[in-house]
Amino acid sequence: MRCPFCGNEDSQVKDSRPTEDGAAIRRRRQCEACAARFTTFERIQLRDLTVVKSGERREPFERDKLVRSVSTAARKRPITAAQIERLVSGIQRQLETQGDAEIPSQRIGELVMHGLKGLDSVAYIRFASVYKDFREARDFEEFAGNVSEVGKG
Repeated sequence: MRCPFCGNEDSQVKDSRPTEDGAAIRRRRQCEACAARFTTFERIQLRDLTVVKSGERREPFERDKLVRSVSTAARKRPITAAQIERLVSGIQRQLETQGDAEIPSQRIGELVMHGLKGLDSVAYIRFASVYKDFREARDFEEFAGNVSEVGKG
């Protein structure tokens, strides 16, 4: 594993443990050249996934991009990093086990919305406003009204 500080390729594992959700192994490493410590994560990847974007554009699935997107929606909300990790791990597991190597971006958006809806209504609305590409305040108003009505039922 290459050291992020000096670029040396030799490091020693000092500690390994499973992550909170058990979906990865967290390893603390120490660079043998500069002695800096850093953390790596090892995850199971069942298959390489390709995201099919609008216009039939294709790009590799990037877990970190999904984490950033969910984290942006959850910013300043009572959602922990562990909850975001569990949500993203669950979505990734669903995508990898469904059988298709090519996933429409809309499917990923739906899974994120479903997961956020159970965590926090504000994060859910924030994500939806970007995902559904609200163009006017009226679009946002209608969607938010439907969310609050769902919460009352």
